[in-house]
Amino acid sequence: MAVDELQAVIQRCQILEEADFKGEDFNLFQVAGQKCLEDGHAAQLLEVIQNEKNKVIIKNMGWNLISPLVRCIFMYKQEDDKREQCLRILDQLAQLCNPKELFLGLLEQIEQTSGEQVCQTVMLLLQPLQTVLLKLQNKKAYSVGLSLAMIMNQLTPLPVPYTKQQIQEDKLGLCQCCNAVVDFAKPFVNEVVKNTEKSSEYNDMELKEELIKFCMKSLKYPLLTAQLEQLEGIEEHPFRHFATEIIDILWNIGELIPLVFVPHKSKTPHWENQEFADIERKNSADSLACLSYLIFVQHLGVECFPVVFSPSYLLLCNMTHIEMLLKRTEESVLSKGLDLFESCLLRMEDNSLLHHYLEFRDFINVPQDLVKIMTLCPMEHMGKKSLNILQLLIDKFDTEGKYTLFRCLLKTSNHAGVEGYIIKNIKDQIHLALTKEHDNIWFTGHHLISLLDLVLSLPEGAETDLLQNSDRIMASLNLLRYLVIKDCESDNQTGVWTTLGKIEQNFLKTLRVGLNMSKAHYEAEIKNKKENRKEAHSSNTVCSVTVSGEKMPPMTTGMQLQVLHSALFTFDLIESVLARVEELIEVKTKAVMDEN
Repeated sequence: MAVDELQAVIQRCQILEEADFKGEDFNLFQVAGQKCLEDGHAAQLLEVIQNEKNKVIIKNMGWNLISPLVRCIFMYKQEDDKREQCLRILDQLAQLCNPKELFLGLLEQIEQTSGEQVCQTVMLLLQPLQTVLLKLQNKKAYSVGLSLAMIMNQLTPLPVPYTKQQIQEDKLGLCQCCNAVVDFAKPFVNEVVKNTEKSSEYNDMELKEELIKFCMKSLKYPLLTAQLEQLEGIEEHPFRHFATEIIDILWNIGELIPLVFVPHKSKTPHWENQEFADIERKNSADSLACLSYLIFVQHLGVECFPVVFSPSYLLLCNMTHIEMLLKRTEESVLSKGLDLFESCLLRMEDNSLLHHYLEFRDFINVPQDLVKIMTLCPMEHMGKKSLNILQLLIDKFDTEGKYTLFRCLLKTSNHAGVEGYIIKNIKDQIHLALTKEHDNIWFTGHHLISLLDLVLSLPEGAETDLLQNSDRIMASLNLLRYLVIKDCESDNQTGVWTTLGKIEQNFLKTLRVGLNMSKAHYEAEIKNKKENRKEAHSSNTVCSVTVSGEKMPPMTTGMQLQVLHSALFTFDLIESVLARVEELIEVKTKAVMDEN
């Protein structure tokens, strides 16, 4: 029945001129063709399409069969003969239909797909879409760009496989689809290369720009969030292969080096709406950061670069990308920022990074971002890696750079543990200054005294929370103890003896008062808790505790006492070091007075 209806439509249209086809004819052909497909008569429909007499009809009306054809292909199993016949129909339509009409039909089908069928649909239609685009004469660049943009927009909502198992399973087919899209783009890349060698006509430049946009979108998704390390058991990592192909496209069209070293080369459309302009800028920044990661960490395409750039220049070029990546919270993106920073620093020799680089805002912002990751990131391994990279950065700066960075971090970190770590680094630099033969003006004399004013102080005087600031206070006392032992008053290389009276008044005495106040407060708390426990029926009375506005898990009285005793132990530890420092100062001062 369906085949008869189709034959009737065909016979009716065969006697008409192409210009006489009406809307009714198109509808009748579509309905009859769809019925043939749904009733399992794909073989008969294929015969009709292949019949030379029907060439004009198929050219004008064939594109209407795309939607039902795709549905039927997915309905049949892989090995079904009818599926194979449907695929042959699709191939014939790509060869025979009006390219413009079929192009719009294929794009519409890709746009309408969603969910688990996105990748299957895209991979199914890539070949006919490529065939049609290669036939187009007018607006080819625009059509290629529209196709690639539509495909990437459909893929972007899909989750990117991250673990080894997810990549191997490739449940939604994203890995396979991404590489299929690159193959789809290759003829157009070759066209740009070929035409560029001959001349640089406007159309070729337009096609080139569309390919750059595709590469930039691919760098942001899926590559920015993809796991790109080599995985054992996976012979060819699909995302590494995809990344390599994207870099090859950029290299072949002559845009790789300009994008890496001249970021503004990335052309973005002019938006009157500021919000759209900001989104476009952010997308471009994400893509360029990913590109740098692929080249400098994964070494993809690195053989294309001339070996003429200094390590410090490469670091400078990448700092904007590093800052952008370190501000992200996704592990896959944040880890790329840390890896890129580490890779750039490892290329440099210690003490070779000039202090002038700290005049660039990125070189001040990035260490602060590292501190935030160290102190706020819930992923412990990320925090540890950030600490290691911060130390690596400190090691690379020259002496003045170290000094400036220390001052900056002491003022901005707002974290006692970080401040304690910086103070320990200051102590190490002072030790080098005192033991090396050549002068070091930054960690001796008046420069050091200025730094010690920051180090040997309590943020809120005697009322400072000593427990919360214990790491900083212990590091400061250890530094002062080292200075008193190592630097004789007669030499006074560090200048600490000149300013000792100020240190004693503003730091040591204030700390002593703070310790006495804190110990008295905690001892009173312990006494109250013990008295309350005696009054209670049992020691397992539970109460709630609030810290920094957040309610902590319930604590028994016994647990509270344990916390209070732990605090007292910390105060005792600080007091013992404080007493030792005071004793050393007294002994050294008395010895000098005796000599005099």
